[in-house]
Amino acid sequence: MINLSGIFLLVNKKNRTIVFLSAFLMMAFFCAKAQDPTSRFKSLGGGGKASGGDTLLKHRTSSEDSITISFRYLDSSRLKKIDSSIYDFRKKFPLPWYYNDLGNSGTAAENLIFTPLIKSGWDEGLHAYDIYMLTPENTKFYNTTRPYSELGYMIGSKSEQLIDINFTQNIKPNWNYAFQYRLINSPGTFNSQNTNHNGYRLNSWYQSNSKRYQAFLVIIANKLASSENGGLVNWRSIDSNTLRTNLQTVLDNASPGSNSIFSTTIYTGTKYTTSTFMLRQQYDIIGKKDSIVTDSTVTQLFYPQVRAEHTISYNTFNYRFFDTRPDTAFYDRTYGYVFPGPYIIVPTFPSDTFYRQDKWKQLVNDFSLYQFPDPKNPQQFIKVGATLENYSGDFDSTSRTFFNAFIHGEYRNHTRNQKWDIEAYGKFYLSGYNAADYNASISLKRYLSKKLGFLEVGFQNADRTPSFVFTRSSSYSTGTQTFNKENVTNLFASIDQPKFGLKLSGNYYLISNYAYFEANSKQNQQSSLFNMLQINAQKITHLSKYWVWRATVQLQQKAGASPVNVPLFLTFDQIAYEGKLGLKNLNINFGLELRYYSAYKADGYDPVSGQFYTQNDTTLRMKLPDLTPYVNFRIRSFTAYVRAENINTAKLSGTGFGFTNYNFVAPNYPNTGLRIRIGIYWGFVN
Repeated sequence: MINLSGIFLLVNKKNRTIVFLSAFLMMAFFCAKAQDPTSRFKSLGGGGKASGGDTLLKHRTSSEDSITISFRYLDSSRLKKIDSSIYDFRKKFPLPWYYNDLGNSGTAAENLIFTPLIKSGWDEGLHAYDIYMLTPENTKFYNTTRPYSELGYMIGSKSEQLIDINFTQNIKPNWNYAFQYRLINSPGTFNSQNTNHNGYRLNSWYQSNSKRYQAFLVIIANKLASSENGGLVNWRSIDSNTLRTNLQTVLDNASPGSNSIFSTTIYTGTKYTTSTFMLRQQYDIIGKKDSIVTDSTVTQLFYPQVRAEHTISYNTFNYRFFDTRPDTAFYDRTYGYVFPGPYIIVPTFPSDTFYRQDKWKQLVNDFSLYQFPDPKNPQQFIKVGATLENYSGDFDSTSRTFFNAFIHGEYRNHTRNQKWDIEAYGKFYLSGYNAADYNASISLKRYLSKKLGFLEVGFQNADRTPSFVFTRSSSYSTGTQTFNKENVTNLFASIDQPKFGLKLSGNYYLISNYAYFEANSKQNQQSSLFNMLQINAQKITHLSKYWVWRATVQLQQKAGASPVNVPLFLTFDQIAYEGKLGLKNLNINFGLELRYYSAYKADGYDPVSGQFYTQNDTTLRMKLPDLTPYVNFRIRSFTAYVRAENINTAKLSGTGFGFTNYNFVAPNYPNTGLRIRIGIYWGFVN
């Protein structure tokens, strides 16, 4: 597949679709054939249910190409299997259905479901591109009996491209490493809208032969680059079938998108660069030895009672906005910046560049102790620890250094009879920049019966210093006021009934001293208490033997004086055929997806501050629900996704037919029109 992609990149734009479809059909044809058992690279077996099954092979067979593969996350010891179901394209794409980007892949994105930050401690406060980040929290630590790789490539309209490469291998039975590379590149439809995101991740999981020591290593680098155009000057002009690049934008109206995946020229835009080096080591001080004896081997086991853990993490964050061709009158009129004024002369940019930057270095040391009441149940433990954080920040005209010291405790118990799942966590900042911050949470989950399923209830509370962008030191701050600590409380509950394919959940938020942005980078804080109620329902309905309706409905309503505006109603529905069409090695899922949310005063987006901000002047209404017919199929380990997104934008007017009946995702920011996407993913057992 790599060779085919390389060939594809060399041809000119006119012939790309023909070359890609030819390569696509050739791969599908060869994959459908019986595979050569002597091949050096052997694909994973398959079959399973019509939806694609929910795991890769779960057991090792005598076949040479069989594999047993599982993974866990950093803060969980539960092993999971790789999900090979094919009904949800968004498992391969970073943007969930309940997010809106600004009309192009990789642009700033906002969650339509209100989700406040319930986390104490330091936070920069620039989250518009978080959804594209690789992080330690979403890192998978694998254990596999054979080397496994997955190669993914997606192409979309307007030369949109996504590359995702994953590889994992056990160096020894007790030592694994994994590598991931992800690229998102899209020129976009309008001027100054091109994006280019690169993410790299290398991680390793090691266990000693005695099972008393283990180590987790994570190395991550993210480089996100996105042009910013500030939206359309006259949004009504989009109704005509003119060339989209002729429409005037607020910022950098003269920069069409670039379609090179290796270099992206940005004259006005955002660049976020982050890196992480993290090493976690654990040693079981007290425990019980055991072993499993087979015909030819002895496997050592160790059941811990007391475990020591040390985690060291070094992180860098570089947040930048720049305009190399600024409209000085616009910056004066909109933000009150007078040229020459509060900007930095950057050697690599022209002398009149407008530029702002927050740059951070963070060093974190944590020491923790675990106690396991039942040594044979690693899912039950008590954990206590202390952490020291050191920060160094450089801004437009100043710099700061400070520290944080906090203690934390945790209790988890996933009972051996699988009926109870208890989690409790607390953290309190003793001193430093975030002194007296805290957050606490507890959740109880109970298996009731096959008929009733699972019941979960929980509570979260955080008292936190507002994010750093609200301080006067940040180059992204324009205010001079002092902000009080935010307090957020969340009461939540859910009922999960797998037998009926039904899940109900709810959140009730109580929030005071909520810090937020208004238009033109203005910062504010809502001192009075307000609340938000959310109810979510998910239902899988089997319409017939092969036809399935998956529906998700979200209701949310605020009360009290609140600066938060959200749609009252959101829904995502998928009606699909799931089956094999009489072919042994084929699993296919095709149908129609629908996404809709009710009218509301959607947040605006300010590229200079990198923030979605509250506005109460413009109400956005979807002209029609977003409609996407699609075909997903899997043949053994080869998976393909073919989608025609936003066919609802079709329009016949006096100037002809086109896909120009745009829905707007933010004031002055239209969503894209028809977008064809074709994605292929292939897994290999080496």
